[in-house]
Amino acid sequence: MPGDAAAQVPRHIAIVMDGNGRWARKRHRPRSFGHNAGRKAVREVIEACLREGVQVLTLFAFSSENWQRPQDEVGALMGLFVRALDKEVDELHSHGVRLRFIGDLAAFDQPLRERMQAAMTHTADNATLHVNIAVSYGGRWDIVQASRQAAAAVARGELRAEDISEASLGQWMSLADLPPLDLFIRTGGECRVSNFLLWQIAYAELYFTDTLWPDFDQASLRQAIEDYARRERRYGRTGEQIANPS
Repeated sequence: MPGDAAAQVPRHIAIVMDGNGRWARKRHRPRSFGHNAGRKAVREVIEACLREGVQVLTLFAFSSENWQRPQDEVGALMGLFVRALDKEVDELHSHGVRLRFIGDLAAFDQPLRERMQAAMTHTADNATLHVNIAVSYGGRWDIVQASRQAAAAVARGELRAEDISEASLGQWMSLADLPPLDLFIRTGGECRVSNFLLWQIAYAELYFTDTLWPDFDQASLRQAIEDYARRERRYGRTGEQIANPS
């Protein structure tokens, strides 16, 4: 286990926010009611990350596969994005939060894209906490778009095909300029990664909880961090090598 308290706090946490629909169904309410309740959980987790000293928080808000959901639910989600951007950005900015959207943003209509860009521009100079919102995002999409950029670099003569490596390809992945992913959390009781951050998850610690996303609060995040702190991260080495690095 890491020897100091700072090392026990993950620098970068990613969360699959699962369970909004089931939370609403238990209350005999529409799925949109659960998504709106989930927005409050986002606020709770951001506040907790600020308090805990987490540097980066990446949230899976809308996957590339979510476009297949019923149109009324997709429409409700888009409306929720707009309202959240209008209501939350100034407060996030006041706390030093930098907001970034990752994913295939071209899939959204122009007014929403403009709101996303305005939020990113408004908070661009903040550094207390980086909050990344994955929308129309998929881990396979991420790898494909990075591969296309590598291929384009080869075509321009800037890179030889035989020189493509993990490091050179990794520079074009989403979030390449931020600390590596340390802790991956999924709420809602499912134990899968659902095409989220497939490249970035390589050496992350995985944490699954039955708690539905609207019920995931600051105490829930603290429990996940405490679980993370008890783990030994070996990166392919043995426990003996970690204990005796010389």
